[in-house]
Amino acid sequence: MIRRRSFITLLGGAAVAWPLAARAQQSERIRLIGVLMGGAETDLESPARVKAFEEALARLGWMVGRNLRIEYRWTQADVERTRAQSVELLRMAPDVVIGDGGTRAIALMQASRTVPVVFVFAGDPVLLGMVQSYSRPGGNATGFSSHEPTVGPKFLQLLKEMVPQLKRVAVMFNPATSSTSLIAAPGYSQSMAQAIEAAGPQFAVEVIPGQVRDLAAIELLLTKLGGEPETGMVVLPDNYTTVHRKLILDLLARHRLPAIYGFRYFAADGGLISYGVDAVDPFRQAAGYVDRILKGEKPADLPVQAPTKYELVINLKTAKTLGLEVPASVLARADEVIE
Repeated sequence: MIRRRSFITLLGGAAVAWPLAARAQQSERIRLIGVLMGGAETDLESPARVKAFEEALARLGWMVGRNLRIEYRWTQADVERTRAQSVELLRMAPDVVIGDGGTRAIALMQASRTVPVVFVFAGDPVLLGMVQSYSRPGGNATGFSSHEPTVGPKFLQLLKEMVPQLKRVAVMFNPATSSTSLIAAPGYSQSMAQAIEAAGPQFAVEVIPGQVRDLAAIELLLTKLGGEPETGMVVLPDNYTTVHRKLILDLLARHRLPAIYGFRYFAADGGLISYGVDAVDPFRQAAGYVDRILKGEKPADLPVQAPTKYELVINLKTAKTLGLEVPASVLARADEVIE
């Protein structure tokens, strides 16, 4: 049995320790992360990305409200909004910023060459002048790349396999919102479009430029293509096409045009076929780099991570609507089939 005096001593010690622990927790430095997102907060894909990022940070000990504050900004594929919000975030003196896509990351890098930047879904960060190399980024930015320009011909190959009679394929992207290079070089989407055009003869396909800068241009392009037989489309993984995917998918369905896309959610929303990286997992991975930077590591020393897997998704319902029979060879390679 504990003597009464000893018990009181223990209790008193605990009473002192509890406030000290509470004060230590309260006085823990709150770190600030700025996140510049390419889409809209109301997009159905947005909550999954935010959740994945914050849950991964929590597993690493970074809890919002305890030792972490996160400021999100949503650009909605607007160039001027992107620039303004980049400056706004950096005025808050964040410890690290996240750029969702090359365009957002580049805007953040243009606004500051010292604040650490972690990018996700950057097309080719070396091509765009964001890093010196994948293994040794060398500056204030590092992160996770997405589709490399060399994936462009794969889009063409898959679409041709799905629709062997294709003779013309338009390539849709918005040059104003695609990754603008930090150096004198073509942007990411331009490079991918060039790779697709170069591969056209290999698949007996004429590649048609499909640059769109506003919604009217999207409607005009798809209406024109809808009147041409044996025509399809590659919708590049461009933030602008993602933000306006409902309009694009509706018009493609109306004009019965087969198309391939760079992200699964296009196929899930009614697109014929998609080929690309997971749209959520890079945010989990980004949390790991944020953790390492907050603990003292430098972006210059953290290698850029390239995709290790591309997912092929086929929407059989859409194929049936278009009167297409999906080849067994394509079905066998699919990671997911939507029926």
